[in-house]
Amino acid sequence: MKKSTAIASAAILALPLALASCSGGPSTSSGDADTITVMDYYNNEPDKTMIGDVIDECAATIGITVKRTTVPGKDLIQKVLQQASSKTLPDVLMLDNPDVQQIAATGGLTPLGDLGLDAAGSAQGMVDAGTYDGELYGLAPTANTLGLFYNKKLLEEKGITPPTTWEELKTAAAALTAGDQYGVAFSAIATYEGSWQFLPFMWTNGGDETDLTSPEVAEALQLWVDLVDAGSASDSVINWSQGDVKDQFVAGKAAMMINGPWQIPSLDAETDLEWGSVQVPVNTAGQTPIAPLGGELWTIPQTGDKAKQANAAKLVECLTTDETEMKLGTQRFTVPVRTSLAADYVAEMPTMEAFATQVENARSRTGKLGEEWPEVATQIYTAIQLALTGQANAEDAFAQAAAG
Repeated sequence: MKKSTAIASAAILALPLALASCSGGPSTSSGDADTITVMDYYNNEPDKTMIGDVIDECAATIGITVKRTTVPGKDLIQKVLQQASSKTLPDVLMLDNPDVQQIAATGGLTPLGDLGLDAAGSAQGMVDAGTYDGELYGLAPTANTLGLFYNKKLLEEKGITPPTTWEELKTAAAALTAGDQYGVAFSAIATYEGSWQFLPFMWTNGGDETDLTSPEVAEALQLWVDLVDAGSASDSVINWSQGDVKDQFVAGKAAMMINGPWQIPSLDAETDLEWGSVQVPVNTAGQTPIAPLGGELWTIPQTGDKAKQANAAKLVECLTTDETEMKLGTQRFTVPVRTSLAADYVAEMPTMEAFATQVENARSRTGKLGEEWPEVATQIYTAIQLALTGQANAEDAFAQAAAG
């Protein structure tokens, strides 16, 4: 997950009304069935070209022509709404994984099983993200998640090994804090990014989105409060996006950070920066780190054109072959979703080991709540803001956030 916006969330809430009018209706598709349309939000380089090349290669292999449209991520859902209303949805639609269940719930997507596709061998978290009411609606070639990055030089100077537990994290962060350098940075911003970054701590500690008032959830939030109150993390974390966190790390103003592998190209571009990564620390040694699963799924809208849908299915199938998953994973610093590829992937991409391991146990944000997830995600980042600004203690913050 690189970023989510309130605009997109509001648009999604309107989907049931907009899409209900088009699902199951007559097709407006026209032209040769061997020409299909694709829409995604990979509109920035290098992702735009990387994804485009793979789509073109698949199209050539299948023997079809693809007309691709890219839109900014913040505009994708609004574009879907417009196309649903005019019955001009593309034959293949890429969606951020938390959005799939909400759109599938409207009837606007085709169950992939009806087209002969399945998710055999894929990480369970991504299967859960692409499944609604027992039907699979989306497949992903690769995924991302969160880990703990650390500045090797700064830790070595203090004789500190990368922390694996919360207590080690607090101790290390305190020792690494001096002057304008903080021990650790994370994003606690009042958007879905803040909720996303909190989930590894909440889930690993046994907290659950179905009960945000549990002691396990409060304990995870207290960790963040403790880090900020101790001065080991800046109180500006409430305003930092994940991109801002990366900038702090690159500038040497944070010795460690919670972030995702999509930042690696920027880190590698800094020739003086030596970094490493480990899984997100756990509360108690022996716990299994559980982080949220990020990434996009390819879906097939209900256009009513069976011939085009058949070719759309061939394209989605090609986008999720072993070869394609490895290619995109190595090019984009994302992890192949097919778990059997993990060993070969890590051998080729050793800096991705922590993330590849993390993906195996990563969870879908919508796995338990489905289309109700956005409301709960809002409560999470609201509670974080309340606690980190001293408006509520960790035990009461989630109840206060739910009360609105």
